[in-house]
Order: sequence, then C-alpha cells, then structure tokens
Amino acid sequence: MNIIIREERKADYRRVEEITRIAFSYPGRIEQGGIGCPYEHWMVHKLRQRDGIKGLSLVAEIDGNIAGHIICSNAQVRTEDQIIPVLNFGPISVLPELQRKGVGKALLHEMIAKAKEMGFGAILFFGRPEYYPQFGFKEASTWGIADLNGNNYPAFMGMELIPGYLSRAKGGKYYESDIYDDALNRDEVKAFDEENFAE
Repeated sequence: MNIIIREERKADYRRVEEITRIAFSYPGRIEQGGIGCPYEHWMVHKLRQRDGIKGLSLVAEIDGNIAGHIICSNAQVRTEDQIIPVLNFGPISVLPELQRKGVGKALLHEMIAKAKEMGFGAILFFGRPEYYPQFGFKEASTWGIADLNGNNYPAFMGMELIPGYLSRAKGGKYYESDIYDDALNRDEVKAFDEENFAE
C-alpha cells in the first residue's frame, strides 16, 4: 500500500473533518450524548483558525483519497520564571477500515520529521501510553513536567526534538489550547454539528 503524506489544503477541510468524525465515532460513544460524543472534528476546524501550526496539518493519501490526518498546535510549559514553547499534536485520525495498516505511523513519522525541520524544540501531548513510546515518546515526568493540575501519569508524554530543550522545564506545568476542553466547548460543537453534519 502506497501512503503519501502531504500538507493539508483548503480543499481537504471538509473531507478531513468527516474522516475525523468517523474515526472517533466508535460504537457506544455517540449514544452517550453530551460530553463523550465526537468533538475531535470540531477541534480540527477550530485549530486551523486559532492555535494550529501552518505546515503541520498533514493528510495521508492512498490512491488519491484521504485516509487520515494529523494536526499540531502551539502549547507551552510554564515554570515560575519562564514560558517554554512546545508543540502539541492531535487529533490524529484514520478511517476505521484503514487502521492498523501503517497510516497513523506514517503520519506520525512525517510530523516528527517536519517539526524538527521547522525548529520546534519538543512535543508534549496526551495519548495512549501503550502505543506512542515506539516513536520515542516518554512520560513527561522524565523532564519533571506536570499537567496544569500538577499531575503525572503514563498518558502524559513528550519528546525532545532538540536535545536538552526540556532541561529548563523542570517543575513546570503544561498548557495546551482550551479547544481541547470538550466540556467547555460542548455547545459550540453541537451547533457546528447541526450546521454541518445534520442527517
């Protein structure tokens, strides 16, 4: 299977949002109602407008069709005396029928390579700890970084893109875009779905 990774174009926006919504509409989630329903497609939509990073919204193509997508955004670690810019990524989505076929891995490898080329110092994010260490991610506690509530856990991970970049971040807390707060944005997500995904 030939997977081509390229930068997302404006003409891709709607299809990317559809794929993201499909990818996160796993059984039982939509039926929950309220918080818990897919909102990742809305996150992609809003990140393009606010905290997303030009050049780091990538699509995976197979036979000319979009199969997956990844987007990155600005985040930071705040210590008592400094703010350290870092990169966040997510959501990453792959069509269900193409999952576990290397599409997500191809997106991640290209994102990491491009982020290094663009001069970003580190990536921090929340994800599945049983999956992401294969790409070189470690628990954020490795650098003494906690989430904004001061907590550490396996799902909070990071990677230095510039060796030693996070050495000055010890004792800091991680802050990402408030777009990732589904409870905060639930009403806006609902309105977006009614306008764009009504059946």
